[in-house]
Amino acid sequence: MSGSWSEALRRLGTAQKGHARGAPAYSVYVNRRIGRVLAATAYVWGLTPNAVTVISAAFTFTAIALMCVLPPSVAVGVLIAVLLVLGYAWDSADGQLARLQGGGSVAGEWLDHFVDALKIASLHLAVLIGLFRFTDVPVPWLLIPIGFSVVAVVTFFGMLLNDLLKGKRGVTSTHARGGGTLRRSLLLLPTDFGVLCIIFVLWGVPALFLAVYGAVFVLCGGFLVLAAAKWFREMRAIDAAATTGD
Repeated sequence: MSGSWSEALRRLGTAQKGHARGAPAYSVYVNRRIGRVLAATAYVWGLTPNAVTVISAAFTFTAIALMCVLPPSVAVGVLIAVLLVLGYAWDSADGQLARLQGGGSVAGEWLDHFVDALKIASLHLAVLIGLFRFTDVPVPWLLIPIGFSVVAVVTFFGMLLNDLLKGKRGVTSTHARGGGTLRRSLLLLPTDFGVLCIIFVLWGVPALFLAVYGAVFVLCGGFLVLAAAKWFREMRAIDAAATTGD
């Protein structure tokens, strides 16, 4: 069994796809490596990529439920963070397992994106519910998770829409694989979902959590504004190229 696991891990190490140019550091250098170990484990266990997606969802949505039903505490915050980190790692593992088994499926890709969309739409609303139910933070501060939910959902939708529209035109995706600089990855670190997962270790100290969470929200909002302007310019360039080609 150990040899099979080691062989699977070795094969995964040589079958990695290049990371997207806009991929932030935690996702590339930490989460993918944890996911590789989990993918090798899932391979030895005989799991399918879809089963791994379900495991990822189980960890993530357990954490989201805990925000809504348990009062914030240091222990609860650490538990939530660990569950979110593991859920994110298993999310990386499903695609790696699919490549190890010879390639994924359209249904599997749909399921992966569907779970991601549900996670992104739910997480910040769970923060809102938890803060409202169990803390006495001023009401205006509750606008932060609402705003963060909007930013996160729109960012995710924008990335998917870019890939869809560019694919229809035969244009290289905004998130084409092929690597990126370490400096770029580090600059984008505040937008990394993995960083957001780790922030929940502060959940037991609501004032501190909100300060850090709010700062990340502002940075993510700024990223969305800049990215949206860039994406729109790219779409106009595609239109111009199509007109010239006609």
